[in-house]
Order: sequence, then C-alpha cells, then structure tokens
Amino acid sequence: MAKKKRGVLRTWLPNQHGAWAMLAVPFVAGVFLADGPGAGPRWAHLPLFAAWLTGYVAAFHVQQWLRLRRLSRNPRAPRRHVRPALGSAALCAACGVPLLFGYPWLLLAAACAAPFVALNTWYAWRNRERALLNGLVAVVPACGMLLVTLRMGGGDLADGLRPALACLLFFVGTVPYVKTMIRERGSRAYYRASVTYHALAVPAAYALNPWLAVPFAAYLVRAALLPGRGVKVPVVGAVEVVGAVLLLVALLLLF
Repeated sequence: MAKKKRGVLRTWLPNQHGAWAMLAVPFVAGVFLADGPGAGPRWAHLPLFAAWLTGYVAAFHVQQWLRLRRLSRNPRAPRRHVRPALGSAALCAACGVPLLFGYPWLLLAAACAAPFVALNTWYAWRNRERALLNGLVAVVPACGMLLVTLRMGGGDLADGLRPALACLLFFVGTVPYVKTMIRERGSRAYYRASVTYHALAVPAAYALNPWLAVPFAAYLVRAALLPGRGVKVPVVGAVEVVGAVLLLVALLLLF
C-alpha cells in the first residue's frame, strides 16, 4: 500500500522540485506581512493555498500532455497526464471558486497571471521548457502571489511592493544560477551572467532595505563559488531551499 501511494505521488506531483519554494515563499510572506487593524492571516488563505498548489499541478500536467502529444507519434503516449490534470483542476476549482464570492477581485489576479501561464504553456508545447526566458516568466506570477495573499489578509498593496520585488530579485537569480549548476555547468557565458546578476542584485536589495543586502550578498557568494565544484543535484536543491527560507525570514523581519 505504501509503495502504491508513493507511485501515485510520483505520477501526480511535478518533478520540478525547485518550483515548490517559489510557490510557497511569496505566498506565506504575504499572509504574515499584512499589517493594520484587523489585518493578518485569514482562514481563506488555506483554500487559496490549496487552489494555488493544485492549479500549478494541473497546469504542469496540461503542459506535459501538450508537449508529448506534439512530439509523440503515438497518441496514447501522453495519457498518463490526463488523470492528474483533470483531478488537480477539479481540486483547484473546488477550493478556489467558493473564494470568489468573498473575494471577487481574485478573478482580476488570475487574469493578470494568465498571460504568463500561457507563455509557459507555449514553451512546453514547443518542447523548450528549459529555455531561460521560460524560467524567468514563471517567476513573475509566483512572486505576485505575495500581493494577492497580503490583500486577502487586509494589508495595503503598497506595503507589499518592496517584499514582492525582493522575491522577484531572488527567484529570478535562481534561474541562471541553477543552470550553471546542472544543465549549463561548464558554460562560462551562463556563469558570468549569473554572477553579474547577483552582483547587481545586492545594491538593488539594499535599495529595498539596507539589511536585505546581507542575504543577497550570501546569494552572490554561492553563485560565484559553487559552480564547477561538482556539487550533486540534491545538494543544489537543498542549498536553494535554505536560500528561500533565509529570504522568507528576512522578509518577515524587515518588512
């Protein structure tokens, strides 16, 4: 039974492990950064989080179905993605649609995210999911969730702009950095681009909050020193999880 459950999880859960931190950190930051009289976490954040995660799972499987449908001569090849796509979409709707009665502006938030999801879907259909621009595009709606959860908690959107930009600074940097560690390891062009970006991100973070430059300096060090050292993929993932947690702690303390 345990093996069967693990098999189901492998079938349903996307294998893009780095995406989970990107989905969770801005969301959680927005929940707890809402400030003001009566502002803060709401029970509605729980079904929103479920809708957010299951929506991602549904989009992933739809994109994989489209990609394999286009590439494979066997129309049955992408069938394994149909059930997870439909099941996740149903869960997303069950959790998300009732929220529209209390928070109808969520439709506008979804409309803002739609072009980015559409572009990611196009890249998947073209079998170019690993393209640099595709990764950068995925970061934008994920970081925008900070504003969504902050507003749901009664916070002022203006107060969420700097934390959301801090998330954008970090997660945009993870895209070229992870490439230097895995798929583009050994590429001097990617390495230079990653280090240059992280060097520029430090003063940008300082402009958002002087203390925020401290974790971003650490991100610069890891981008400069770790590529080319034969770090194993699980360790790369663990380092990124630590970096994301560090960002979350910094956001909650500084904003």
